[in-house]
Amino acid sequence: MTSPENNASTPRATATSTVDGGVNAGLIISTTETIRSFLAGASSEIELSDDLKKLASSLSDHQTVTYKHLRSIWVGSDPSTRPDLMRLLSGSNFVLCSPKPREKSEELKARLRKLEEASERKAYDELVKDITPKKAVDEPFSSYKDQMGFGLHVALTMFTGYLVGYYAFRALFSHSPAMSAAGGILGLVIGMLVETLLFIIRTSSIDKKPARKATSFTTKQKKNQ
Repeated sequence: MTSPENNASTPRATATSTVDGGVNAGLIISTTETIRSFLAGASSEIELSDDLKKLASSLSDHQTVTYKHLRSIWVGSDPSTRPDLMRLLSGSNFVLCSPKPREKSEELKARLRKLEEASERKAYDELVKDITPKKAVDEPFSSYKDQMGFGLHVALTMFTGYLVGYYAFRALFSHSPAMSAAGGILGLVIGMLVETLLFIIRTSSIDKKPARKATSFTTKQKKNQ
């Protein structure tokens, strides 16, 4: 046979609330007139301990109460005067406690803003792609003429560096063939390094131009909007 206490542990309806701090207070139920009347009477009952009397007095005017506290007061009350637990809980509802909403970090907010701006920019570009001219892409050495010109320029620079180094070391080391050749090789390496540096500067300047154009174009779009 099932006891009334077990039958009464499942009130019929459900409500929601938010628990500050995320503290798990156990099963919470809404109070009814029967529960409030029982708690008010229990606060002055002789057989209850002082702690339970204070607890009953503090809970008697609350809209919700934990099942654990209510049952403790009910168990400590006089069995001859206390109401049946099923009748006491009749009409009360579960109060489901949801945790406090999690706050987003500043880093996540900044990342979400960037993603939103990128999505808006992509959507705008997709919208106006038929009416705006296509952007010309300046790629270094995209033509055969540029490649040939660059190759000849590198060869000429390295040859010039070799000659300068060769004759400079020849004058410094009394026409020594070995030192003259070493000087020529050093000049060739220096010429190759100079060409590499110029190539890096040239390509980086080409890459920055489309970025500046895209930034100015986006700024104009925002102003027009």
